[in-house]
Amino acid sequence: MGKPRNILIAIAVLVLLAGGWFFYQSAESEKLSAHELKLSGNVDVREVSLAFRGSDRVGALLVAEGDSVKKGQVLARLETKELALTLARTRADVAAQQSLVDLLHNGTRPEEIRRAEETLNAARANSEFAESVMRRRQQVYDESEGVSRQELERAISQAAEAAAQTAAAEQAYEEAVTGPRVEEIAQAEAKLESLRQELARQEYLMSETELIAPSDGVIRSRLLEVGDMASPQLAVFKLSLNGQKWVRAYVRETDLGKVHEGQKAQVIIDSFPKEPIEGQVGYISGTAEFTPKTVQTDDLRTSLLYEIRVYVTDTDNRLRLGMPATVRVAL
Repeated sequence: MGKPRNILIAIAVLVLLAGGWFFYQSAESEKLSAHELKLSGNVDVREVSLAFRGSDRVGALLVAEGDSVKKGQVLARLETKELALTLARTRADVAAQQSLVDLLHNGTRPEEIRRAEETLNAARANSEFAESVMRRRQQVYDESEGVSRQELERAISQAAEAAAQTAAAEQAYEEAVTGPRVEEIAQAEAKLESLRQELARQEYLMSETELIAPSDGVIRSRLLEVGDMASPQLAVFKLSLNGQKWVRAYVRETDLGKVHEGQKAQVIIDSFPKEPIEGQVGYISGTAEFTPKTVQTDDLRTSLLYEIRVYVTDTDNRLRLGMPATVRVAL
């Protein structure tokens, strides 16, 4: 009789202990729930669609879906043969125009001045000879008509032509001595600057044939392949940014007054249940969701849900897009 009785007493003690533990846990849970609001939500991150500025065929894709990339990393390249040819031609034009500007700034070479002077002397000598021939024939014609009228007119024409050549040679010599005009130099420099600006524009377009990661992140989607025709309207990748992340959760209308922007919160995921990520409430929706917009009864009024966003700094990069998470908002 003593042994069964002891067993019954032991069972009774265990029941009492279990009941006490249950009530203790219930009390602690109620105490905890009075100091925090527990919500369920999903991780959300910012995404950016990456596309080329220009239109050409995709020449190379350097990353794939799931790859982690760093800011400034080259992700893809366009074919550049046509642009490279245009760029080479523009560089040649700049070099040629630069040579012309240098020539104008340096002025006329001494050899060219001497050559212009020799041409002028020859033109003057030829003009003096033609003038003397014309005077002799004019004298003969006036005194005895020893020459024909046609010969006289030919001599007059040759003298006038020689005089014009002398005037042109004098002008060329003066230009050689004076050098280029200020307006000519300014015009050449303006054209050189225009070519330089065009070269800078083409070099910028060449740099835009590389698709660069704007920030650290993870490639979520690869939407084009090598050989596809790219354009500014067609995204090549979708990049999930590694910057600030948040958890999208929903709070009942009855608890909405307990939540405010800047409120401390913790985010817990199933992979690390004992390592909460610190955050704070950064956004509270001004309108209800998943319920009728016009609520006429008290029962429906209490079932209204409002979106909140708890922003976190995920330094260990544990959170992934769409991952379920538990949010504990400190009250």
